[in-house]
Amino acid sequence: MKHVLIIGSGISGMSCAVRCAEQGVQVTLVSPFPSERSQSVMAMGGINAVLPDAENGDSVSSHIEDTLRGGCFLGGERAVKGLCEHGGEILRDLERIGTVFSVDRQGHPLRRAFGGQSHKRTYYCGSSTGKQIVSALVMEVRRFEAAGLIRRRLWSCFYSALIRDGVCHGALLFDEARGGLEAVKADALVIATGGQNALFGKTTGSTQCDGYAAGKLFMQGAELKNLEFIQYHPTTLETPQKRMLISEAARGEGGRLFVRENGQKLYFMEEKYGAGGNLMTRDVVSREIDARGGRAYLDLSCLDKAIIDQRLPEVRDLCRKYAGIDVTQQPIPVEPSVHFFMGGLAVHLNHETNIRSLFAVGECASMYHGANRLGGNSLLSAIYSGRVAADEIAGRSGSSPEHPDFTQELLRENQILDRQRDTESPFPVMYVRDMLAQTMQKRLGIVRDEDHLREGLADIDYYLSIAERIHYDSSVMPYFNYSLPAILTLARAVISCALSRRESRGAHVRSDFPETDAALQASTIIAYQEGAYRVRLDEERAYEG
Repeated sequence: MKHVLIIGSGISGMSCAVRCAEQGVQVTLVSPFPSERSQSVMAMGGINAVLPDAENGDSVSSHIEDTLRGGCFLGGERAVKGLCEHGGEILRDLERIGTVFSVDRQGHPLRRAFGGQSHKRTYYCGSSTGKQIVSALVMEVRRFEAAGLIRRRLWSCFYSALIRDGVCHGALLFDEARGGLEAVKADALVIATGGQNALFGKTTGSTQCDGYAAGKLFMQGAELKNLEFIQYHPTTLETPQKRMLISEAARGEGGRLFVRENGQKLYFMEEKYGAGGNLMTRDVVSREIDARGGRAYLDLSCLDKAIIDQRLPEVRDLCRKYAGIDVTQQPIPVEPSVHFFMGGLAVHLNHETNIRSLFAVGECASMYHGANRLGGNSLLSAIYSGRVAADEIAGRSGSSPEHPDFTQELLRENQILDRQRDTESPFPVMYVRDMLAQTMQKRLGIVRDEDHLREGLADIDYYLSIAERIHYDSSVMPYFNYSLPAILTLARAVISCALSRRESRGAHVRSDFPETDAALQASTIIAYQEGAYRVRLDEERAYEG
């Protein structure tokens, strides 16, 4: 029986696990925490699909066109076509396993508008769609656990892949309880670890998603793609701990953005873009707010209280809890914040990387969203990508290969960890991570330029020189010690990609190159070879699907 090792138990990881189990593949699902603590539960807005009762004039081809245009035509055309064509099937499957979508009085699922879409096609579960989908998938995983096809492994972290001669044979896992490494061999390794939020400190996402797996695999030979495309969500609420997302659903239901000028409310998005201005794509809205000092107000007082209570209860509650704001009476002060990463591990149409039997799904993989993601497409792509990888793994013919012996690699890496424990470092790990976040926020903002990007490279090179002298910080979990070099390496790769793209496209805006260059309509690929960062344009579209 085939065995697949999946790192990450959010929506994309669980979708892959369930699909594998349905086809008789043995799964080990690895994560440091239960699925209920994954970033997936934070997804509020909804999931895109075109159903038979779609809004008049909507179609799958329209969804495809919106997705490609929103991504500035850097998304893989065949991949986007597959994604959008399977939206209806995925929605029906979610209902079948217990996801409870919001419905009207006749029992028909409700839709809302999201930015960059030509029609209302985002289906939702109040404002907790992610929670509903996670809960439904958890029950499916448990069903296959009972059947012996899925095994959960909690309190374990990815350390590195087991790679020999360009083929992946599993992973080294760090067991927090034991404090050591274990080699787990598998016929395929699937990475489902989310985006790179911790690179930027306070974002809308979970700091559990820090990009370590992508950075480590990059150092092991996996190529990365489109790292410069970082989506800033235009409406977030500042709190001491993080940026709280004010879902795009608030604008989809009729919320309006304004700034104050000369004591008057200026509804700037409507002034510039017309009646649909509040639902322009996220990159456009974020830039408009940034150009007006970085802060605006979102007015929901124009909405009926029943709409807020029924369709936006989490927005209402978090504003009351974290800012003391009654959204039925007071506007919400909002600022753009890092929210989603279009870039990640470069994958082919089947979600396999350039390393055989190493797959990536969900936000850590770069495939569908091009230069900018449409709201409502992230949940769809998380589920779809997990299924695509699972079908590829299950469908491969032949018996399981004989795996090489990795005893020496395991011994060597355990010795490295032991040496780290021997000496305290004068440079606290978390201090370096905080400094990195400041650099990334400052140098890789909504609008970039060469000078700031090169200053960012210099900062990260300094942090890397410190990282080589860090041995152990006993005040934090061992994971934070061993993960630092790979995270810094990933951060350097992100800025290298931003420097190489000398144009403005989607979520990547250069003040020194403000125009879009038709000659650069290709993905950025970066490889790590003997310590060097090598960037190229994927003009042959090897990864475009």
